Amino acid sequence: MANILKEICDRRLSDIVKKGYTLGHDVPETRTRPVVPFLPTPGTILEIKRASPSKGDIMPDLDSVKTAGNYVNAGTAAISVLTEENYFKGSLCDLKTVAEYVNAKGNKAAVLRKDFLLEPEEIEISYRLGADAVLLIARILETEKLIEMASKAFSLGLAILLELRDEENVEKAFKVLRLAKEMKAEDKVVLGVNSRDLKTFTIDLLIPLKIKCMIEKRFESIPENERPSKIRVISESGVLSPEAAYFTGSLGFDGILIGEAVAKDSLAACEYVKGFLSGSKTASENQGTYTKDFWTKIAGKINRYEKEGKDRPLVKICGITNEEDAEKAALSGADLLGFICEEKFGRHADLSKIENIRKCTVNVCTKAGIERPCFVGVITMPESAEAKKAFELLYQGVLDAIQFHGCEGNLQKGFKAFRFSSEDQLSEISKNYIAGNMRLLLDAYIPGLDGGTGTLIPESLVQKASEKGKLWMAGGINPENVYNIIHKLTPELIDISSGVEKSIGRKDHNLIDKLFKEINK
Repeated sequence: MANILKEICDRRLSDIVKKGYTLGHDVPETRTRPVVPFLPTPGTILEIKRASPSKGDIMPDLDSVKTAGNYVNAGTAAISVLTEENYFKGSLCDLKTVAEYVNAKGNKAAVLRKDFLLEPEEIEISYRLGADAVLLIARILETEKLIEMASKAFSLGLAILLELRDEENVEKAFKVLRLAKEMKAEDKVVLGVNSRDLKTFTIDLLIPLKIKCMIEKRFESIPENERPSKIRVISESGVLSPEAAYFTGSLGFDGILIGEAVAKDSLAACEYVKGFLSGSKTASENQGTYTKDFWTKIAGKINRYEKEGKDRPLVKICGITNEEDAEKAALSGADLLGFICEEKFGRHADLSKIENIRKCTVNVCTKAGIERPCFVGVITMPESAEAKKAFELLYQGVLDAIQFHGCEGNLQKGFKAFRFSSEDQLSEISKNYIAGNMRLLLDAYIPGLDGGTGTLIPESLVQKASEKGKLWMAGGINPENVYNIIHKLTPELIDISSGVEKSIGRKDHNLIDKLFKEINK
């Protein structure tokens, strides 16, 4: 796929050569409004956006002032104004008029210039037009240039939203944070992680949390007296519903940038603002953080495998019913253990024993010096007595997450497993991602059977589903086919149950050995 980011930047450099840093627009000699603090507390950044390379026209006739008014009335903390002309159909005129409008309304929101800025002179232009913050994209700026542009922003009193995407970007970010500390501008840095890959414009809602984990790990490695006093991380793009905004807030992000969804319907902006602030409140009060902890562990595991160069997926061994099987799976390399919390199934776990199974598994992992697997309770009927007991185990910290299998689920408690059997269901998969699900476990479905079918999802269906989001798959995976599945379909997670059993509810330890031998080839 073409590198759209490079194409945009090359076009930008050409425009600067032809038109100068003002891009042919009239720019005031001096700034006329005070600089407004950018995200001093958690909040939303809502975007003035007419088009994008991936979507084409979104709202080509968008009125920037009217839209900004709707955003201010919704209570947003900041307004992002896209000023890139060729691919997003924005302009510096939008920045000027929005800044003037916000100023006239008492500066209730900060104004961010969002663009592909390449030179310090563009920071000066942004300042004079009334921006309170500018976007700097780490992956398009060499470290020296990034530091130069950040320094220019700080010297003018502007904040920067520094966009990151990978570990190299994180290292750049800490150099900027060190500069901010030296310039007494630590309140002027916000780190943003875009769920959209600017090279391909594909979206992955887990990316912001993955990078946030890297940032936190890097922060902990710095001597306490040298650490930045404050680090703020926001999630950018990909949020297409108020439910997804709530979920993002509950994950502990300091802010969220929402573009397409609110640009299409700015009158609905208040629902997104309320959603994020409500989720942020639950996180700050340590409520509903079960999913946050689980997804942080998942993100950390993925980061570790990538850093170690391991070309393998996460592995979930499901249908665990006893200590021996749990310990064997954990020591062999399982990342998640699944416990079926419904008595009607042959592989159901005795819920009164899960806490002891966890303790034993934690002990053997500690002795072996390895990270323990996540414990997942699998339910099919959220209102059943067994499901309610599973929720109690989640609240007590015995379980790390709930897998809602073939039923509606609460994102604050876990993730969904989607019974997948036909192309007609692809639109339903899309709806689940729009609702904020970072991952869906796709399980082969045979009517009348609720798991352990030994049947694979047809490959053509898997390929089409993988276009909707990262692939988590279950059904029919065993030691004989796992190598081909991994290297042909590249799933991020595989879920195995009957494929390593000697009888229903009992695992075959030789098959587990064989499975991981194939996985680790």
